[in-house]
Amino acid sequence: MPPMPHTASELLAAFDAGTTSARDHAEAVIESAAARADLGAVLAIDPDALRAAADAADASRKAGRSRRLEGLALGLKDNIDTTTLPTTGGTGALRGPAPTDAPALARLTGEGALAAAKCNLHELAFGITSNNGAKGAVHNPWKRGHIPGGSSGGTAAAVAAGIVPAGLGTDTGGSVRIPAALCGIKGFRPTTGRYPAGGVVPLSATRDTIGPLASTIADLALLDGVMAADTAPLAPRDAGSLRLGVPRRVLWDNLETGVADRCEAALEALARAGVTLIESDPTDLWADDAAASFPIVLYECMRELDDYCATRGITLQALIAGIGSPDVRGIIESQLGEGAMPEAAYRAALDIHRPEMQRNWATWFAEHRLDGAIFPTTPLTACAIGLDETVTLNGEQLPTFGTYIRNTDHGSLIGAPGISLPAGLWNGLPVGIEIDGLPGQDRALLDTAAALETILQPLPPCPG
Repeated sequence: MPPMPHTASELLAAFDAGTTSARDHAEAVIESAAARADLGAVLAIDPDALRAAADAADASRKAGRSRRLEGLALGLKDNIDTTTLPTTGGTGALRGPAPTDAPALARLTGEGALAAAKCNLHELAFGITSNNGAKGAVHNPWKRGHIPGGSSGGTAAAVAAGIVPAGLGTDTGGSVRIPAALCGIKGFRPTTGRYPAGGVVPLSATRDTIGPLASTIADLALLDGVMAADTAPLAPRDAGSLRLGVPRRVLWDNLETGVADRCEAALEALARAGVTLIESDPTDLWADDAAASFPIVLYECMRELDDYCATRGITLQALIAGIGSPDVRGIIESQLGEGAMPEAAYRAALDIHRPEMQRNWATWFAEHRLDGAIFPTTPLTACAIGLDETVTLNGEQLPTFGTYIRNTDHGSLIGAPGISLPAGLWNGLPVGIEIDGLPGQDRALLDTAAALETILQPLPPCPG
């Protein structure tokens, strides 16, 4: 079989030109998933069903009825509801297909995309390593034995390894952007509420969102446009017109040497290209972030998981009994007794701390006429699998979860869009750099990211 085009946009163009077919693409996905099974990225794939769906896509195209994404195979994080493949949330008690497809996914399949594979994740999406005690660890395709990030680690690894051209993750505190950074691809967290809600094994309705992962900004924009029903075309900005804030406090502190080096080099490249960089910080976000982050997730998740379990015909108690990851079990069980998050802390998070963060963010953007904020996606590159509790950063033992979400959590709380792009390699592992925008300005942020993509040096091919 001849090599497939690498990106979603290139594949769709090749389908239209007749230089390859959806069936050939499906066969390549099936072969790649089998050849790279040792990554642990794919949990479920139905080869016969995928071939049949690809044949139907080819027939539609031949008949002149092709839709926008006709025949494009996607990898889907296995907490996104699908009726044609199992939806397990990466945990033991959830089995079989969901009753309905997630509404955002239904928009993609309604335009001809194929739900090709379900991808591994940190169990119940409650972590950032994708070291899943129930389904097995996901390996980083750049260096096996290292984490791909999480919780959407399986989707990111599958895209980076070339198993699928693009896919979907979910992001509550960084779970699309972190694995995009650690796997050397691009990941987009949209404004909360940009896509139709529901159809996801939940953590927090306030913070959860589906987000696309791909190799190019054009592919992110393609999937975003369909899920958001936003027909605005991607229009990359001229570098000389861009103004990016560089908030040094917290976000640029205590970085791994290679992360600091590559991200500073990225700033230098942007400045040479004409981007205006404004060294400035918003009014403090971090006290409010600390006061709001866990109260919102922990209070909402127990209630929303209980409701979701009812739709799948199991009890919350059965779900908990099936958890195989000690870190996830510890978090969930901590919320069953007197240690449960009090409602007063939750209400303060929603009514006081989160709105204050949103005001400070918007004020900072307005004062400096910013098109975005730029900072390292994570303070360090991928650590070894198994370091679930603590990780070493500059000689200090720090909590693994808190360290990796340090730079992404505030954007999730604000509900702002954010995009991670590759900034280079350090010791053979990718470094990510993120741009965040204002809530509701998703297409403008994608346009900005498209301009940055042409300036930042691309990574070499992933070794797979």
